[in-house]
Parts: sequence; C-alpha cells; structure tokens
Amino acid sequence: MQAFLKGGSSSGLKSKKDKPLSDVKPGASKERRQPNAPWVEKYRPRTVDDVAFQEEVVAVLKKSLQGADLPNLLLYGPPGTGKTSTILAAARELFGADLMKQRVLELNASDERGIQVVRDKVKTFSQLSASGTRPDGRPCPPFKIVILDEADSMTNPAQASLRRTMEKETKTTRFCLICNYISRIIEPLASRCAKFRFKPLSSDILQKRLRHIAEAEKVNAEDKAITALIDTSEGDLRKAITYLQSAHRLKGEDAITEKDILEITGVIPKDMVSQLIQTCYSDSYEKLEKSVKDLKAEGYSAEQVILQIHDEVLPKEDLTDKQKSVIAEKIAVCDQRLADGGDEFLQLMDLTSVMMQQFCHPGN
Repeated sequence: MQAFLKGGSSSGLKSKKDKPLSDVKPGASKERRQPNAPWVEKYRPRTVDDVAFQEEVVAVLKKSLQGADLPNLLLYGPPGTGKTSTILAAARELFGADLMKQRVLELNASDERGIQVVRDKVKTFSQLSASGTRPDGRPCPPFKIVILDEADSMTNPAQASLRRTMEKETKTTRFCLICNYISRIIEPLASRCAKFRFKPLSSDILQKRLRHIAEAEKVNAEDKAITALIDTSEGDLRKAITYLQSAHRLKGEDAITEKDILEITGVIPKDMVSQLIQTCYSDSYEKLEKSVKDLKAEGYSAEQVILQIHDEVLPKEDLTDKQKSVIAEKIAVCDQRLADGGDEFLQLMDLTSVMMQQFCHPGN
C-alpha cells in the first residue's frame, strides 16, 4: 500500500511515468507546454529591446537598467500597448529569472486591493530588505518591485494609504503603477512617480508583428484579413493576436479571409449598417422598426451597432454640425443606458428615431 501511495510499483521497479518531478529537466516541461500556450503569452516581449513602438519609454528604461537603479513608475495608455510586458521585461533583466518570484510582487485588478491589502500585503513586502547579490554570486539591484496593474481601479483610500508606503520604503522597494486612465490616479501618487505614456500601436507595427506570428505559426492569412485585424483591434496588439489565433483554430490549414475576421470580431458588415442608416431617411417608423428587428435577429451587439453608426454618420457631409451634435448626444445617452443594462431593441429604436427626425425634419 505504501508503495502504491508513493507512486512506485510493488516490485520496486520504476517506469518512465513514475519518474520523479525533480528528475525532469525544466526546459523539457516548458517545451511540452509551449505549443499549447496562448500566442499572447508565447510572443510576449522578454527584454526591453523587444518592446515595439515605445521608443521614449524603452530609452529611459535602458538607461535605468544600465545604472541598476529605477524610479517609481507610472505607466499609462490604451490597453494592449505593452505596459505590463515592459515592466516585467525590465524586472527580468534586473533580477534574472531565478529571483523574479522573490523580488517582484504583482497585483492585478482580479486581486483584492483595498486599503487592508495595501496596509498588510504591500507594506509587509516593502519592508523586507533585499541583498545586492544573486544566489550564483552575480550582483543585482538591492531593491524589490511592486507592480500594481490596473491601478486606476483602486479605491481612493487605498491609493492614499499607498503614498506613505511609497515614501517610507523607497530604500528597499520601487513601485510601478499601471493604468489606462491617469486621471483616476490621485495627484499625490502621480507626483511621486516618473510618468510614461504608451501610445497606441501604429498600423505598420501591428502588421509587422502579426505577419511575424503568422509565419512562425504557419498561418495562411490573406492581406485583407490582416488589414481587418488591424482595423478591428484599434491599436490593441493583444486583441489582434487573440483574434488571429481564434481564426487559425477555426480555419486550420485553409486561408483566413476578411469575412472570417469580421465574423470572429463581431463587426457588422458595412452594407447592413448603411442599409439601416438609409432606412432612417425613409421617414417611416414601420420600416425603421422592421429594419432594427432584422438587424437584432442577426444576433449583433447593440453596442457594436451604435459604434459603427457613429463612425458612419459623423463624417457625413450632408449633415449640419447641429444635426451631428444631436445624434452624437443621443449616441452617448444610449451607450450609457446599454452599459447600465437597458434593453437593446429600445435603445436602438430611440437612437434611430432621433436620426430619422434629424434627417427628415431637422427644424423640429
């Protein structure tokens, strides 16, 4: 029985399956997991030099890495532009893979980060001293890094509690705040950090990176499909890579087309949106109701419909600025109602009715 519980055979012979985990090489297990890893993680930048299109941030971080000193950082910008990847790559270069778990504390929005967590977990980690050498004897910076991802979702009391810890433990710990909206970070915290803005990735950078991944994974993607990925991701490289992997899983060895990308991303075909807008010119409530019901029957999201209506209507040259402002205001109201759980059909009817009034009876 003891041999069975220990994983061995009663005869004392060990098969390959019974090989202890300590005998398995770390690289081998990593190779087995790697093919099934999400492409977002598989192609995440491993060094600061690999970060794309953020030249100013990379230049400052490289100077800091050369001097083995790092200020408190505040990284902000749109999602999917490399904020978390950049600081993780910098930490990996500073401490090496062996010390990463000991020297870096990463808290995300999924973790509880109220005032109690800041007082207990963050403060306790910050107070621990760090040596200036690695286990193999090589030198490393004598400080630790606390990464607070999506810091703009932290409560104001938690942020206020954090500022004193940042000031007091500056000898042993560096803090890196990552957020999408810098306006949600209280001023005392922002003033204690070096701020770096991450720009939305350009189309050229997105196309180059997507092509590199497509070649590495042997993905057959048409040029129009890559263009559709860039348009729908809106500068978010993480979203574009996820869509590319989903399309590859769907199509296999077949070529990925623009239509496949639009189906995966939930983008509505332009002719359907144009048809809905043309119905608003008919000045017929019955036709408008039928058109909205047909669009809803296709299963498209009302938020996506409103987004594409915005992109189609506001550039129109046959509308006055006043007409556009009335429609834009209604778009904002309907979008807020949808975020609060409003009925999709009613919000689309409300928006399109206002559009029909502005198209056909702008004076009323």
